[in-house]
Amino acid sequence: MTTCYEQIQQDLKANPKTWLITGVAGFIGSNLLETLLLLDQAVIGLDNFATGHQHNLDEVQQTVTADQWARFAFIEGDIRNLEDCKKATSGADYVLHQAALGSVPRSIEDPITTNQANIDGFLNMLVAAKDEGVQSFTYAASSSTYGDHPGLPKVEDKIGKPLSPYAVTKYVNELYADVFARTYGFNTIGLRYFNVFGKRQDPNGAYAAVIPKWTAAMIKGEDVFINGDGETSRDFCFIENVVQINILAATAEAEAQNQVYNVALGDRTTLNTLFDALKTALHECGIQFDKAPNYRDFRAGDVRHSQADISKAKALLGYEPRFRIYDGIGKAMPWYELRLRTEQDADS
Repeated sequence: MTTCYEQIQQDLKANPKTWLITGVAGFIGSNLLETLLLLDQAVIGLDNFATGHQHNLDEVQQTVTADQWARFAFIEGDIRNLEDCKKATSGADYVLHQAALGSVPRSIEDPITTNQANIDGFLNMLVAAKDEGVQSFTYAASSSTYGDHPGLPKVEDKIGKPLSPYAVTKYVNELYADVFARTYGFNTIGLRYFNVFGKRQDPNGAYAAVIPKWTAAMIKGEDVFINGDGETSRDFCFIENVVQINILAATAEAEAQNQVYNVALGDRTTLNTLFDALKTALHECGIQFDKAPNYRDFRAGDVRHSQADISKAKALLGYEPRFRIYDGIGKAMPWYELRLRTEQDADS
């Protein structure tokens, strides 16, 4: 039986569209780019390389054919500049707005820059897309919006107070999107990502996510640090599930628009369990890591447990996540092993 996602992929191949991906050189953006080019779509990409990387785009180019790569037009620009947003949205059918400054700790350290990128930049993109008359506007929301609400699993219409400046910015995105629907009749879909992971997620830097950061440390034989007692849990979601729901959201029927959706598995994995899973996956790649983790204080702004209810996304978008956490780790690990070995060879 053909799934909703498989049917949409067939339809897009038969009737290609023009897509704008903001943050195209980033982790999620470059994976969206790769899938859309493999589906023979035309793609406009916007990035200022604040957190994205040219090597992500280079890797996509090596993955697709020359004809598919020729369908990609890159604009180096900044969503904080309205003219860059207008230029990028020109001629686009669908917008996948991924550009943002992520990371709770980064936002606590520098709330002003986070606000500029995540609120000013978001508003610029909304205005540009509305004025261009794009068919749909899908944006990266965040599970951080749930804040201090204690309920599990997280349901879209029940949120608490934000616990960080980053969470505030992502909630404001949802408020602006709702206002644009009510005021201008401009339809959007927000995707509340829960701990996305996969290939091309940067393992370097102070704000690296836990899976790439720990994987890199294990490959290098370095210490792994766990914030708290390791029983903190997260709903880890593999990148290919995220790509699926972005395409489903962009092409969704009118009744599914002007909503926010959880993007996750609907499951929980503790940090201690994750540590063991990464060790096992590396062992299968021929890499032994024998050090015990180092436990340290809990991190400011973090919630203790996070798990999503994904029934709304399943019902209204046809979302069916194909990859569980162990499937995703298994697929991602060879990429990290190759990436880190290449970096080490370059340094030697």
